[in-house]
Amino acid sequence: MALTDADVQKQIKHMMGFIEQEANEKVDEIDSKAEEEFNIEKGRLVQTQRVKIMEYYEKKDKQIEQHKKIQMSNLLNQARLKVLKARDDMITDLQNDARQRLAEIAKDAENYSVLLQGMLLQGFFQLLEPKVTVRCRQQDVEIVQEAVNKNIPIYREAVKINIVVKIDTVRFLSSDICGGVEVYNDNGKIKVSNTLENRLELIAQQMMPEIRVKLFGANPNRKFLD
Repeated sequence: MALTDADVQKQIKHMMGFIEQEANEKVDEIDSKAEEEFNIEKGRLVQTQRVKIMEYYEKKDKQIEQHKKIQMSNLLNQARLKVLKARDDMITDLQNDARQRLAEIAKDAENYSVLLQGMLLQGFFQLLEPKVTVRCRQQDVEIVQEAVNKNIPIYREAVKINIVVKIDTVRFLSSDICGGVEVYNDNGKIKVSNTLENRLELIAQQMMPEIRVKLFGANPNRKFLD
């Protein structure tokens, strides 16, 4: 039985409808897949940017923290230096005050005479020379001569050797110093400096650790004293 034109048209429409339906389903499938891939890619990009942003701010936080540590360290160092300077200034003031008080020693003739005897005898024993020259302030020549006269027999008795002592009356110690003597061997190449200033400096160096402890307390980080 032959198909009529109507039947052919009907079949063609049916086939076209089927093809259109398949095409629409395919388009929907492509759209769905494309949207899914888009969402996946979008999520990947968002996550990548989120990680980058987190890494950026984490790096910034570390930089800020490091900057804070450096600033704190600098402030602590500045504070420590100020404390050290204040302590050094205090020590310097004490030394200056002690130097000013040295001038009072020579004003007490009796005590100063005894002190000079000790300084001279110490110089004699350090040099152990048969001939020595003593240099002093011009105003101390007489009292130094008396101290020399008292020390010569003491020295002879101690070392069993004679000693000739000459007081230099040409080159005196500066009148600006507070007192004391310098003792030289015969050729002047070896000197024992026993001026009051020199003795004060020596004592200050020896006692500096003890002085610092008295003034500022013991340093917990210091295992040994000078």
